[in-house]
Amino acid sequence: MERIRIGMVGGGQGAFIGAVHRMAMRMDDRFELVAGAFSTDAENTRATGRTLGLAPDRCYADWQQLIEREGALPAGEQIEAVSVVTPNHVHHDPAKAALEAGFHVICDKPLCVSVEEAVSLRDAVAASGRVFTLTHNYAGSPMVREARERIASGALGEIRKVYVEYLQGWLSEPLEASGHKQAEWRTDPKRSGPVGALGDIGTHAFQLLEHVTGQRVTRLFGVLNTCVPGRALDDDDMLLLELEGGASGTLTASQVCFGRENGLRLRVFGTLGALEWAQEHPNDLHLTERDGAVRTLRSATEPTGEASRSLTRTPPGHPEGYLEAFANIYAAFARAVRGEPETLDAPYPGIEDGVRGIEFIAAALESSANGRWVTLG
Repeated sequence: MERIRIGMVGGGQGAFIGAVHRMAMRMDDRFELVAGAFSTDAENTRATGRTLGLAPDRCYADWQQLIEREGALPAGEQIEAVSVVTPNHVHHDPAKAALEAGFHVICDKPLCVSVEEAVSLRDAVAASGRVFTLTHNYAGSPMVREARERIASGALGEIRKVYVEYLQGWLSEPLEASGHKQAEWRTDPKRSGPVGALGDIGTHAFQLLEHVTGQRVTRLFGVLNTCVPGRALDDDDMLLLELEGGASGTLTASQVCFGRENGLRLRVFGTLGALEWAQEHPNDLHLTERDGAVRTLRSATEPTGEASRSLTRTPPGHPEGYLEAFANIYAAFARAVRGEPETLDAPYPGIEDGVRGIEFIAAALESSANGRWVTLG
């Protein structure tokens, strides 16, 4: 099938997540990157374009120029979709403009920096009729899908307790003061938005919890801390949660846990069993069954279900993880753009996941500021 012509906003030289998106979109050969506004630095954009083999006249000075000039090209030449991989404060405007210009959008998380922006984007998606995907990439992991399917089937019974944590240690020191690019923008309220760790990794944990359990968080009590002196945003967060099905749980998001790398872990306990998944060992799903027996399911093996096997790319024993999960999200986005049949429910995180994440941030901020439980709709 003809590749989807895509443009990218952000992701220039020195960026991190843009390269990840480019690898993910290439993995199934469903996309052709033909245009970009990769940086606010014109030379960075030109250099990035040269590295990627793009035509110089399709490496634009800014995202406004990209959308305007691509929209003026003949239908068979212009981009069909836009990938937004900028810092948080530059998600809303290019995504909204791209939708209004008739382009599909795939955007890095979190959706934006405020509830007002989130509602604006939801309205824009509805008005455009275009596909909008948010790259909460862990939802593309085969064993995350296996966990979701097992809970939905009733294998765990009634869910009682849910614990999710995302522990990193890379911001244990004030890296932002040393010129570290990734630390600088993530700790800057003007670029990251009103939260730091909660937006960067807490929203991943929140989306994972709701995606796997199939239940929405209804109330929360949050404490947002800043451990590193002089840092402007939170770097260590703890929340108590109540879910619509009656379960309770906790969410922890911290970037000051010295020595931790990328410790995203979910544990779900029901009346008939339990399960546990950890991002650093993504091919394993640990199950505790009704008789107390504990077993580990491995991706691509016979005991896994059809849904999770549909996301598995390698034979048993061949590790796959972060990039492959990202690619699964891009593949689902491609199928939706081309109107192809879909076998999975919720095949990719969409605009509602994005709005939920921003509402979660707002509720946590309110709770932490006022020291009380806050309802999350």
